[in-house]
Amino acid sequence: MGCRDGGVYSVTERFNKFWSEWRSFVVFVVVMLVFRSAIADWNQVPSGSMKPSILPGDRIVVDKLAYDLAVPFTWVRIFRWGEPNRGDVVTFDNPQDERLFVKRVIGVPGDVVELRRNRLFINGDKASYEPLGPDEIAKLPIPDSSAHRFFRETVLGDSRVIMVNRRATGTYSTFPPQEIPAGYYLMLGDNRDNSSDSRRIGLITRDRIMGRAHAVAFSVDLDKYYLPRLARFFTDLP
Repeated sequence: MGCRDGGVYSVTERFNKFWSEWRSFVVFVVVMLVFRSAIADWNQVPSGSMKPSILPGDRIVVDKLAYDLAVPFTWVRIFRWGEPNRGDVVTFDNPQDERLFVKRVIGVPGDVVELRRNRLFINGDKASYEPLGPDEIAKLPIPDSSAHRFFRETVLGDSRVIMVNRRATGTYSTFPPQEIPAGYYLMLGDNRDNSSDSRRIGLITRDRIMGRAHAVAFSVDLDKYYLPRLARFFTDLP
């Protein structure tokens, strides 16, 4: 306990002293927590499930106002002005263990989605798969690119680069036609043979979607002592 002129500081005096010295810092912390909870956040990506679009060690910027406004630190939505679209890269809480995941929206409510040997069908439209050429593959930040095949997947006007493992067993490369019910979304990783997504954890409810990932703020190479990947700083996500 503190003393003043031989006496004892009261709780109120101790609090006032603390507040006068730390007020700016406390306000800053509270504002930042509210900002990250309800407006925008930056999340580190620990896995390779979204390669080649997102790499382990990327710190992605997430717009939490992309679709709605939530009460800070809750899942309660105050206003809703948009819905996730096919092709959006979003973050969401995994319903199995509450971990934060980042995946790509493939199926929206009302869609019928099917996967046949890693070939996607949405509402009966078959996705096209254009193999990337050697020059394009060389530009990808994938050190083990020879173990994979890379394609530009295009369906219903939406396009992205995906990768598949040449030696994959194909356990999750096929699922039958599935109609997406209202309030649910089907998520897949761009690294199709190495992604824990809706094929494993099921469809994702709308209220679990936290925001849309727009860009890589900065990136470090987890396999090279966290060396910065300067070429990935401030790059938009495809």
